Amino acid sequence: MTPLITAIIVIVVVAMMGVYISWRAGRLDRLHARLEAARFALDAALVRRSSTALELASSGLLDPATSVLLAEAAHDARSPQSGRELAESDLTRALRAVFSQPDFRALLAGREGAEELLSELESASHQVFLARKFYNDAVAATQAARQRWLARIFRLAGRAPFPEFFEIDDSLVPATDAGRRGADLPHLTGLPGSAPTESAPTGAAATGAAATGAAPRRP
Repeated sequence: MTPLITAIIVIVVVAMMGVYISWRAGRLDRLHARLEAARFALDAALVRRSSTALELASSGLLDPATSVLLAEAAHDARSPQSGRELAESDLTRALRAVFSQPDFRALLAGREGAEELLSELESASHQVFLARKFYNDAVAATQAARQRWLARIFRLAGRAPFPEFFEIDDSLVPATDAGRRGADLPHLTGLPGSAPTESAPTGAAATGAAATGAAPRRP
């Protein structure tokens, strides 16, 4: 093999490696952009849920003890002091305690604005479930791409922080309801083909509700 042929082969190999590395870097950039968009969507969904929870707490549809419990959890979720994941999980447990009270739907039947507000809260909670799933999928894909040897050796991610999963309790369905998790929410607001749950409140919020005898205010 002549030196000229050797040089050509080396140049071709280097060029192909350069193209591949450039492609990997571009893909990593796109993954980070997707991750950022997913995070914005998740933040928006969480803010919508806490805002709707605050609206429910101040609506007069619940008794004072339950209203205070829910308002505090929603406020803490909007301005967490010790980690957002914990605050958002506490809000979920507070909402679950409210929805899990016996005859919750029956006690609010016919109250002005009750159906619309509960439907909005259910929709916001479902959006949190979907947004968090989409975000965690983006995190998994980005982590896998960044852990490849090529990305590590050439530092293709630059100074971008390593993404972390966002793990919270986002289900309004009590854990005792077998097979019902996350997106399975319609029965909580009595939509067609569903029935209201009669499970007891769980979690810290439920403890507070039980201690105060919290229940929806009767008309």
